[in-house]
Amino acid sequence: MTTPDPTQTPVAPGTIGVLFMAYGGPESLEDMPGYLSDIRAGRVTPASVLDEITNNYRLIGGKSPLPEFTRAQVDATMAQLEKLGRPLKAYIGMRHWSPWIEDAVRDMLDDGIQQAVAIVLAPHYSSMSVAKYQKKIKAGLEMNHGHIDFVFIDDYHTEPGYITALADRVRQGIQEFPEGERDAVHVVLSAHSLPVRIKREGDPYADQLMESAQLVAKQAGLRDDQWSWSFQSAGRSPEPWLGPQLDEHLSDLAGKGVKKVVSVPVGFVSDHVEILFDIDIAAQEVARELGMTLVRPPALNTDPLFIGTLASVIGRALPEA
Repeated sequence: MTTPDPTQTPVAPGTIGVLFMAYGGPESLEDMPGYLSDIRAGRVTPASVLDEITNNYRLIGGKSPLPEFTRAQVDATMAQLEKLGRPLKAYIGMRHWSPWIEDAVRDMLDDGIQQAVAIVLAPHYSSMSVAKYQKKIKAGLEMNHGHIDFVFIDDYHTEPGYITALADRVRQGIQEFPEGERDAVHVVLSAHSLPVRIKREGDPYADQLMESAQLVAKQAGLRDDQWSWSFQSAGRSPEPWLGPQLDEHLSDLAGKGVKKVVSVPVGFVSDHVEILFDIDIAAQEVARELGMTLVRPPALNTDPLFIGTLASVIGRALPEA
């Protein structure tokens, strides 16, 4: 184990760690080459890809807001968990940028944490997403020659607060249109695409997404013909990715006469490039070209219902006092 930092405030004996994990994002355009290199496991990023993604981030403000929103979500969740009266300490670890998950694990070991709960700020489980975060925790423990008894929260895609918060977004989006036009509004629910091969491998990701989508549609009171599903933000690799992609889906809807769309991403819990660029800029441009009006309600961010969901699932996962 690493030598404890003498300037670090020690935690009380029996304190339980709560490790919140997210994808990570560059905090400046200068970070982009290193960020993409980490995502690509050290492979060289083609100049055209680097330029394209750098420009995408430039258009949303020159950095990812994900780290800031993650910290806000963690602070709000811990404020809820304080009501339990348990000794808890929050840690933040990112998969592809600082603060790295492995460094967060090191800090937990330095603090003397022996028990912890780990949660990814992504409600749906996949071997290509949540499982990889969990592997980074194990790598951090091995790197620092330490042991912590972790409880892993694999998913929370049917939690009532999460579903209600998304259903509220659907209703909010529909209400952006004049009352007499709302019956003609079509709702597109979406999430990040993954390679098609995950379905052959028995990965639950796509099924969990559809389960969430159906619950959201039901709670929002949508007719069966009033909503549909789309994937978005597919990666740049030659293998096939789950579809339809959002831009293609909008084109199909336009061909069926749909002119008013509400886009609600159920797989993302805060504002970042997959929402702020992929929907608010790229999909909006497609919609305009198709003569459609596209409304995207606010992301969950620190919505009290979503924060309550995080607090609830973490609270249930805490080891017995």
